[in-house]
Amino acid sequence: MATLLNGAEIQAQLTSLSNWEQDGNTIKMVKTFDGFPSAIAFVNQLVEPAEAAGHHPDITISHNKVTLSLTTHDAGGLTQQDFAMAAQIEQIT
Repeated sequence: MATLLNGAEIQAQLTSLSNWEQDGNTIKMVKTFDGFPSAIAFVNQLVEPAEAAGHHPDITISHNKVTLSLTTHDAGGLTQQDFAMAAQIEQIT
């Protein structure tokens, strides 16, 4: 099982991410697009990296807005896996 990060480790990891914030036991990003098709295209780009990592974000789609949340469910909070996945997601345009 992955090791939970402590508060200081979480804050340090967040400094390397530009679009994520802590929300309880998750990190969250909200991304806005010019319309629904663009939002879905972005979500579709998440499939390969999430499958390869075996780590999947929780996704909410609302017309042109996509909200992603990451947490390591089996560990009960934030681990290095969450921040690695967030960094990969930030590379997707």
